[in-house]
Amino acid sequence: MTAGRTPSAALLDPAFLARLEQLQLTTRRRLAGQFTGEHRSSRYGSSLDFADYREYHPGDDFRRIDYLLWARLDVLLLKLFEAEDDITVRILVDTSASMGVGGKLHQAARVAAALGFVSLVRRDAVTVHTFPLERAAPRFLGRGAVTPMFDLLASLTAEGDTHFADAAANVLARPGKPGVTIVISDLLTPDWERGITRLPARGGDVVIVHVLDREDVHPTFVGDYDLIDRESGARLAVSLSPESVEQYEKLAVAWMDEVAGRCRQAGAGYVRVWADDEIEDILLRGWRQEGLLR
Repeated sequence: MTAGRTPSAALLDPAFLARLEQLQLTTRRRLAGQFTGEHRSSRYGSSLDFADYREYHPGDDFRRIDYLLWARLDVLLLKLFEAEDDITVRILVDTSASMGVGGKLHQAARVAAALGFVSLVRRDAVTVHTFPLERAAPRFLGRGAVTPMFDLLASLTAEGDTHFADAAANVLARPGKPGVTIVISDLLTPDWERGITRLPARGGDVVIVHVLDREDVHPTFVGDYDLIDRESGARLAVSLSPESVEQYEKLAVAWMDEVAGRCRQAGAGYVRVWADDEIEDILLRGWRQEGLLR
């Protein structure tokens, strides 16, 4: 990190952070949190958003009686309003060796920082998990936790194997309410499907942020090479002709489509992000269309 720069400036521009303050993380399911936040819950509370009626029972708050309906129908009905709750946002960042290629880990950290920032300023609790090297998964809460969270994300390094399914099982085993689980990974692992299938078992919302380098899908080189797996160290001698590169691209695109389709089948959201994408366009346009931000 350059001397004199704040963690937030290293990951996200301050002007962009100011625009993010106008957004809110949304959920496709009605979730119940623990504290007063800014999300609609499945239980009833005292916000100003009307939800339903029920019959009045002795001991109910008489101030919630709809006296206009009583005068018209001669029935005592109680107004119910939607509660506003916080949610727990779990962010899983893939820090395996393959994420060190083409700036994928830096892009993943920026996406995590932006979503975490939106959550913290809206009083949601955020936990940050990494895999394959699971750290302490610290819990952040409130605007004052933005800098420590950014410090953590800015310090991430890429090493080790992916083990996505194991990471999903680890998250499922942790206590707490379902909330929203956001996975940020290139999914370059044989067990990607098993991990996606496991995560929705916790309940709540699951969103897969598929971060890829364009070279992962569209190689720009031909000729004879020794390809080295960044995670296992295995070597493979290949001869890449224009025809074989074209075939590889077709297979890679088919795989990306398969991942997106499997996410939909599992009830998870899916967003594809290239390592060189402009983060502002991703969040202010693409994420709104996906329905994760509003």
